[in-house]
Amino acid sequence: MKGKIKNYSVHFVKEIIPVIAGILIALFIDNWNSDRKDKIYLNQVLSTIKSELKGSKEDINTIIPQHQSLIDSLELYSDNKNISIFEIIRKSNGINIPQIKTNAWKSVASYKIDLIDFDKITLLSNIEDEKTTLNKKSDFLMSFLYSNINATDKNSKLTLQLIISDILQTEKTMQRRIEQFETR
Repeated sequence: MKGKIKNYSVHFVKEIIPVIAGILIALFIDNWNSDRKDKIYLNQVLSTIKSELKGSKEDINTIIPQHQSLIDSLELYSDNKNISIFEIIRKSNGINIPQIKTNAWKSVASYKIDLIDFDKITLLSNIEDEKTTLNKKSDFLMSFLYSNINATDKNSKLTLQLIISDILQTEKTMQRRIEQFETR
């Protein structure tokens, strides 16, 4: 009886070892393939993020001088009661707000955020926060303009100058954060 049990035990071990080895090899191959796919996905997403941020940075670089020019014009005409805010804005070619693109970041943030380096996540989150802040400031700017577009008084012009200066600072902050992301 002992010989039979020993024989079955040896036979069982001989049968189970190839099965376990096969399972381990299959798991290794599956993990390797999954890691390979994650790296490809991450490279594609980071490439798209960089492309979006490059476009956003170019838009910011174009708009910053326009905002600075508008601030200078508001300061120049602040005491002139014959020129309205509308006329100053028209002479300065209007008001533009940069388009900050973060679609690729949003997709990876909700799907596979664990693949991205923590420093990059922090920078991208900060850029997204700045985008939200810029949108709120832009909404405030539009509300102010709608109610003061024909104003000619110095206080309204100085208030608009402060609002544009605040937006300008947010744009410069975003510009720096994008540049930090590009160097990582």
